[in-house]
Amino acid sequence: MTISPESHASTAAPVRRRHLTGAALKWIYLGIGLLATLVPFLWMVSGSFRTEKDLYGNPASLIPSSPFLHGYTDVWSQLPFGRLFLNSVIFTVVTTLLTLFFDSMCAYALARIRFKGRNVVFIIIIATLMIPFQVTLVPVFDELYHFGWLNTYQGLIIPRATSAFGIFLFRQFFIDIPPELDEAARVDGANHWTIYSRIILPQAKPAIATVALMNGMNLWNDLLWPLVVSSSTEMQTLPAGLTLFGGQHVTDHAVLLAGSTMSMIPIALLFFFLQKYFVAGISTTGLK
Repeated sequence: MTISPESHASTAAPVRRRHLTGAALKWIYLGIGLLATLVPFLWMVSGSFRTEKDLYGNPASLIPSSPFLHGYTDVWSQLPFGRLFLNSVIFTVVTTLLTLFFDSMCAYALARIRFKGRNVVFIIIIATLMIPFQVTLVPVFDELYHFGWLNTYQGLIIPRATSAFGIFLFRQFFIDIPPELDEAARVDGANHWTIYSRIILPQAKPAIATVALMNGMNLWNDLLWPLVVSSSTEMQTLPAGLTLFGGQHVTDHAVLLAGSTMSMIPIALLFFFLQKYFVAGISTTGLK
């Protein structure tokens, strides 16, 4: 039985129309999602260049009527912005490095060392993800008070130096690394530290980048923990400092929005440089 060219063309035309309709709907959905994501950010950046009169007179506008740099110049005089920024950098960088170290070591033990109760320990660690951070806030604060660690860097950093999610992600990634590499290293006389540092970690760059990026973003934007632990301006981070500035003063919104815009730049740069490893880590962990 032969199919005429006319019937083939009549059959292919609806298929092409459905394909074009699906592609158009996809781009429409993506455009709506992009607008929903970008509009708040664009409004924040625009507001940092606007006067109070312009901002209150036309709050829905994304274009300043008369752009000026008052917000970016006065943020240094109205806020201890340099100190707040330094505290955020120290808190985020040091805590993230400690998290990578402790989480990866714990994950190595759970993934590569066989011991009794290993699965039970892992289940307990995962179960802690279901406990809200606020539940442990008061007991941890009480311990820091007795240690004399309030308003100190160690008080900010040490309680946040591990992450159940980081342990989970590292463990899932380490399990996928062929165990034959460990056996070959042991034949050459390598111990667990050598295997961990020279064989496992070099192959876990996507997992390292993923944990570093996600923890770094959470720590940089963390408000509650620094606000509880640090009551002095000298130890506050950017989110806490900007929040207190907006609540204790007649708020200059240009200064507040300029500080918020500047605080986003380090995280944006971090994501830009680590996005390749981040996507690889999310897409391959536990799926190999």
